[in-house]
Amino acid sequence: MTAIVTTEESLESTLDTGSGTRRQLVVGEYAFETGGFLPEVELAYETWGRLDSGASNAVLVTHALTGDAHVSRGDSDYDGWWEDFVGPGKAIDTEKYFVVAVNIIGGCNGSTGPGSADANGVAWGSRFPFTTIKDSVHLETRLADALGIEAWHTVIGGSMGGARALEWAVLYPQRVRNLVVMAACAQATAEQIGFAQVQSQSIRLDPHFAGGDYYGTGHAPDAGLGVARRLAHLTYRSEAELQARFGRAGQRTEDPLGAASWPRGRYMVESYLDHQAAKLTRRFDANSYLVLTEALMSHDVARGFESLEHALGRLANVNTVIAAVSSDRLYFPEQSEQLAALIPGAGPVCYIDSPIGHDGFLTDANQLAGVLSQRVFTD
Repeated sequence: MTAIVTTEESLESTLDTGSGTRRQLVVGEYAFETGGFLPEVELAYETWGRLDSGASNAVLVTHALTGDAHVSRGDSDYDGWWEDFVGPGKAIDTEKYFVVAVNIIGGCNGSTGPGSADANGVAWGSRFPFTTIKDSVHLETRLADALGIEAWHTVIGGSMGGARALEWAVLYPQRVRNLVVMAACAQATAEQIGFAQVQSQSIRLDPHFAGGDYYGTGHAPDAGLGVARRLAHLTYRSEAELQARFGRAGQRTEDPLGAASWPRGRYMVESYLDHQAAKLTRRFDANSYLVLTEALMSHDVARGFESLEHALGRLANVNTVIAAVSSDRLYFPEQSEQLAALIPGAGPVCYIDSPIGHDGFLTDANQLAGVLSQRVFTD
């Protein structure tokens, strides 16, 4: 595990701590976009590299739905989720740039979320406010202020991280010099909302959900969370990849046709989905999954502006790169094309050519290294 630096220490001392170390900062009370309120919010974050004297080399990396702030190993003892993309001499070079990653509000990796305790020591649970992507950005500006970062050199993210990155530039265009949005869109579509609704309902219908107040009961809605993860993972991968990897084969010696009585054996793809579900339930809170899934369902950068065109027109002075995964069936490349067409000066969409689907933004991000070195990390 990585060490945790608490807010009792000064920001100066936390920045002297090794890279890839979780730090936590209380950013005050917050009134949410839809009317909820928390008397105190804490954000967990990690940093790599050193902030230069003019605070001009700061890069914000925003994570996806079940990701966290541990983007790169740094001085910690385990790899980050973008290990091949962020680090010394890599596409996002931590020897040149001061990289920051923040756990999103509502999550379960150090920032205030449904599992966090209120002033009386009771988990927020069902009382946790409805959260939007815009809320996460507004709160992250407070962290940026505390770090002395008036404007980010670059804000970059994929999937939900791409939604967060885009919201940063729309809400605070004066604070973002370069923007990289990968495998994301400007507004959640009906299909994306539909996929998300099934995932949310699978958690709510779990008999252990207890209306969201399952903390302290000795049970958690892990079965529902596992079903949600199975469906989500199917949208993260392509049909071609699943067919090539698994086809109709049975799992090891199991016979999917079964016998005269149940249970039958599993197909290999079923075993794979079971494995993905088990991995997530060991590390993620079901309420946080609900909060963040609902945030993605509500994603709409045009909310609060006259139109989508008006909202994206605010990026006229932001150097923007839009990237899509060629085989993505969750955030279709056409959505990236629409996004690029509406952002002044965005240029053509950059494609990650990967057969695996949406997750290509994680596994094959290095395909963008050349583009980023030419268009973003030029100093």
